[in-house]
Amino acid sequence: MPSDRALTRLSMGLGATGLRLMGKLNIPVYRATRGRFMGKVGKAPVLLITTTGRKSGQLRTAPVCYLADGDRVIVIGSNAGNRNAPAWALNLEANPDAEVEIGDERRKVLARVAEGEERAELWRKMTDQYSGFDEYQARTDRDIALFVLDPR
Repeated sequence: MPSDRALTRLSMGLGATGLRLMGKLNIPVYRATRGRFMGKVGKAPVLLITTTGRKSGQLRTAPVCYLADGDRVIVIGSNAGNRNAPAWALNLEANPDAEVEIGDERRKVLARVAEGEERAELWRKMTDQYSGFDEYQARTDRDIALFVLDPR
């Protein structure tokens, strides 16, 4: 398994367009294998999140690293530290109703942005799984949103 550092450098080298293309490839493979392939980034598990496009109103799906935290799911809108937040994160801010797929399980969730102490604690837990998030934050001037996805 490649190190977090190698995976971080790879993801940052892809740029925003490369990340989008990799995501489009990841979705059908993840679904076909129920997450057995393309279901991890290093030690961090991957889910598929489906949001409603803030401009189009169409459903949009993206692969995202996550942390299981009780019945909640935690995700970070890092976009590998690129200048702009990922579309899925902007969509969640505009409409917090979403659906996640973990393996072959689907569940409806309601998103909110974590702040303060809660954000700091969850960020630490996420970086315990994948240390690349700290490098992504150092690479960008924007505040990277950390979302708590509560079951609906």
